Amino acid sequence: MRTKQTLLMVCLLGAALPAASFDLGKIDLDKAVKTVQKVQKANTEIDEPQEIMLGDGIASNLLGAAPLLDNPPVQRYVNRVGRWLASQTERPDLPWLFGVLDDNDVNAFATPGGKVFVTKGLLVRMNSEAELAGVLAHEMSHVLRKHHLQAIRKGAQAELLTDLANDAIREKGGDPRLTKLVSAGTEVYARGLDKNDEYEADRMGVVIAARGGYDPYGLPAVLQTLQALNPADSNVALMFKTHPALDDRLGRLDDLLASGFEGLEGQPALEARFARELAAGRK
Repeated sequence: MRTKQTLLMVCLLGAALPAASFDLGKIDLDKAVKTVQKVQKANTEIDEPQEIMLGDGIASNLLGAAPLLDNPPVQRYVNRVGRWLASQTERPDLPWLFGVLDDNDVNAFATPGGKVFVTKGLLVRMNSEAELAGVLAHEMSHVLRKHHLQAIRKGAQAELLTDLANDAIREKGGDPRLTKLVSAGTEVYARGLDKNDEYEADRMGVVIAARGGYDPYGLPAVLQTLQALNPADSNVALMFKTHPALDDRLGRLDDLLASGFEGLEGQPALEARFARELAAGRK
């Protein structure tokens, strides 16, 4: 039945074109059906188990470049903050995991399915738990809105348009589609997400942080710290390359915070805990 429906789609597409535009005798209907089926598959939503599996593969690739920091107290602390924030979101039951990478670069990122990482280089530049919460919430927002999945799907569709007839891939020892998606997903982190995705994650991040009882100005405070860094520094090159200009992000957050977050104050107890936990982790 599905094949008949697909064939009907192909015929309808052909009927919509002028008769003189092609020769019916030269059309390979079997190939046309396969082409439509591939397009349909590319447009199919990735379900949650697939999302988690894909994110695990991407995280594995990224951890190969920068391993986790060998500091269990700091890792536990960051996970405690992250899991509390996750409980404030619409997807609290994802297998959320949070980690600090042993990397002096200044960056943070998340993978589909709930893996969130912040580099040591960024963590040591933070001044409070509210700032940490703001960064984690920003990255969690990418997961909640499935920004990376959307970018991967766009890339997959672009590949189909340029190579729909590629039937050389065969399933041997695993699903090559997953391997290709993991590879495509890893490449997204090198080129960055759409600017609008980053702006949306900023907006959602301050809301999630505020739900968790944190000062919503934590994320803007981190962005201000980053603004003072030398953009020519190799440790910040990737972050500046893959994110919108800090002035633009801060300006948009200023408008948001001025319109709905007046009167929210910082939490000295949490800021003291941030300093205490990091100090304990250095021992």
